[in-house]
Amino acid sequence: MPQLFRNLTFQVLLAIGLGILTGIFFPETAAQLRPISELFINLIKMVIAPIIFLTIVLGIGNMGNLKKVGRVGGKALLYFEVVTTFALIIGVVAANFLQPGASINLAALAKGDISTYTKQAAEINWVEYFMHIIPSSVVDAFAKGDILQVLFFSVLFGVALTKVGEAGPAIIAVFEKLAAIFFRILAIIMKLAPLGAFGGMAFTIGKYGVATLLPLGKLMLTVYVTMFLFIFVVLNLIMAYFKVSLWQYLKFIKEELLLVLGTSSSESALPQLMRKLERMGCSKPVVGLVVPTGYSFNLDGTSIYLSIAVIFLAQVFNINLTFAQEATIIAILMLTSKGAAGITGSGFIVLASTITATKIIPVEGLALLLGVDRFMSEARAITNIIGNGVATIVIAKSENEFNAAKQQLAFSGIITEEEVLV
Repeated sequence: MPQLFRNLTFQVLLAIGLGILTGIFFPETAAQLRPISELFINLIKMVIAPIIFLTIVLGIGNMGNLKKVGRVGGKALLYFEVVTTFALIIGVVAANFLQPGASINLAALAKGDISTYTKQAAEINWVEYFMHIIPSSVVDAFAKGDILQVLFFSVLFGVALTKVGEAGPAIIAVFEKLAAIFFRILAIIMKLAPLGAFGGMAFTIGKYGVATLLPLGKLMLTVYVTMFLFIFVVLNLIMAYFKVSLWQYLKFIKEELLLVLGTSSSESALPQLMRKLERMGCSKPVVGLVVPTGYSFNLDGTSIYLSIAVIFLAQVFNINLTFAQEATIIAILMLTSKGAAGITGSGFIVLASTITATKIIPVEGLALLLGVDRFMSEARAITNIIGNGVATIVIAKSENEFNAAKQQLAFSGIITEEEVLV
């Protein structure tokens, strides 16, 4: 029994359960617990940028083959576009089949203020977005934790490192020691994971209340069922093609999935996911390039939610969309879902910009989703993180950068002493 209580999976599960109970029975107190969850997420964010930087630089430096680095990046972007487009189509099909917005009484639904999101959507500038990828200051990129900017600089640094000759190996040796230190810091932070999960779940239940789920229960069910099928059908088929068990992979990252469930943030598990993928056989450069890029461009769960939400709002307002209109919505979402990556409240910003662009659905309909959105964010984040892990495995396998022997050891629970995060 004492051993069970020291298990991180058990601790996080227990914390989530206690958070739910606190939210139900002490809602006013629970609604004030958000800082606990935010504190934990901020601690994780503190080490994300340096871990990504060191992982990418060490990967490129050790690989030394710049053509291969470019090929990995190109394959990753192509995979992201294909899979997220497929996710958007699945969302549209599911929403049309299950009809979550049919027979909804608009007067009975609580409405929230969406002015902030619609304003931000109106301000999205594509030229500025792509220019933003290049940081005006490297220090500022690290200080803000801007993953795309850190990724861009890390790739440049790694490429330059391969060109400095004899100095390269010495710098790599120093960076390897620094990486070990940062992962040790992460291990210390992870001891607080149960507190983060407790605070996040208690706040969600206490702030929004279980009662808010009832009017929009069919929408939530549609989102959860669709994401479940996407993971266990689409992603499972992809993994089966590359001869890796999806179920074994999910068991292997169960702590990360529970952490995302409790905090509603895929950021909270990003460094740990990278570590786990390396442990199960994916090479460091593939992990370093694919996972951070996927965080912005491979949001399968978000894509499913966005397409379902747009069709849901059309059904609520009794707007019969034609096939051409639905195809247009998918095409617009393919762009807008990338344009708001990394922006706070990106889901609503993307929805607002998409609805505004189509001029078919009243943008005021977004207010209907505010109360229930938090309860679907966990599903989005979990699907996103699973999808990014699958993408990394696929790219690693296709590039012969996958160690099957390490995978067997990882799935069997056998790890070397230096890999243990305590």
